[in-house]
Amino acid sequence: MADFVVILGQNIILATALSAWFCAQILKTLTSYWKHGALNFERLVGAGGMPSSHTALVMSLAWAVGLHDGFTSSLFAVTIVLASIVMYDAAGVRRAAGKQAKVINKLVRELRAEHTIRDIRLKELLGHTPLEVLAGAILGISIAYGFKNFVG
Repeated sequence: MADFVVILGQNIILATALSAWFCAQILKTLTSYWKHGALNFERLVGAGGMPSSHTALVMSLAWAVGLHDGFTSSLFAVTIVLASIVMYDAAGVRRAAGKQAKVINKLVRELRAEHTIRDIRLKELLGHTPLEVLAGAILGISIAYGFKNFVG
């Protein structure tokens, strides 16, 4: 098991992708603090927010593969398609689900005022705005270039 962990640690493409995710999570926590004036540690692992950590992870993965194996390689094609699906999902499906949760939460609050429903709260911060996805993509690509030029 220890050998497996060492081998994973030596995989520069995996290290690039995980570093991009980690940086995005830190930035997401800091932007949340700047926006709301309070430190929310849930932002370190939670979905939604600026920048998109999912996008940073998959774009860093794709770009690291492109830089390592070439932008005409089959593996780059697979990773860029995966990244496109993740970004579409983040800005489309998950964002719509978050908007629906916001409406449902408002309805529950209104019905709760009449004491006709018990209090439940759905998570509203699920997806990303297109700007948050773009910021994640730029971060991911930047991390991949940084790893290629300074680490690997």
